[in-house]
Amino acid sequence: MVTDIILSTFSQSFFMTDLNPAKSKILLVDDDADITEILEYNLKNEGFEAETAFSAEEALSKNLKGFDLILLDIMMGGMSGYKFAEAIRDQDIHTPIIFLTAKNTQNDLLTGFSVGADDYIPKPFSIREVIARVKAVLRRTENAGTDTESEDRFIAGDFEVDFNLKEVFIHEKKIALTKTEFEILSLLIKQPNQIFSRKRMINILWSEASYITERTVDVHITRLRKKLGRYAGWISNRQGYGYRFNPSGL
Repeated sequence: MVTDIILSTFSQSFFMTDLNPAKSKILLVDDDADITEILEYNLKNEGFEAETAFSAEEALSKNLKGFDLILLDIMMGGMSGYKFAEAIRDQDIHTPIIFLTAKNTQNDLLTGFSVGADDYIPKPFSIREVIARVKAVLRRTENAGTDTESEDRFIAGDFEVDFNLKEVFIHEKKIALTKTEFEILSLLIKQPNQIFSRKRMINILWSEASYITERTVDVHITRLRKKLGRYAGWISNRQGYGYRFNPSGL
């Protein structure tokens, strides 16, 4: 049934020409061969490079840092898409992920974003929608570092972060942050628009401290946002999902 709907929109992607994919490389992870074949065909006709894996285990055997985006099914034999996403995020692999799935309840969405998804497309879907979402996520990824001079510094207007010196300046005035506050800010800035659940932040920043609670994360971020003043809105809280760094939020 899902395949029938996709087949009916087989040629729609040829009209989506608003973004030059510049040979962005996409990994399709789905155990449905019909779906992967159709998606691969249409992505290639849009100018993307596309590669398939029919299980999460097969996908893990690939060089995942060599891909610009992953289209990922959730319900697969063996490892689920959720577990796959969680596993690669734990390996510090931040390739954008779009879930393609028939699981579309609010709790499913919450789980998807909490394990590091960038977008979520429920089945059945059209090829036009998938191509549009792929281009939107790639565009956000490409634009994320527009104001960054190098990997060692982040600069946006009069807001500057020096990751080597671990210093933050606003209008050339140094902002006194604690070690934890700076680590939180760095984590969010280096992966703009990526939603971090409280649990994930604890696992990354306090992996050895069993006493840290989700409330602790909220307290640190409240203090950090207060110190950032008019830039506080750049750290946004998506209710129920987690925190992200979003410069357009100001």
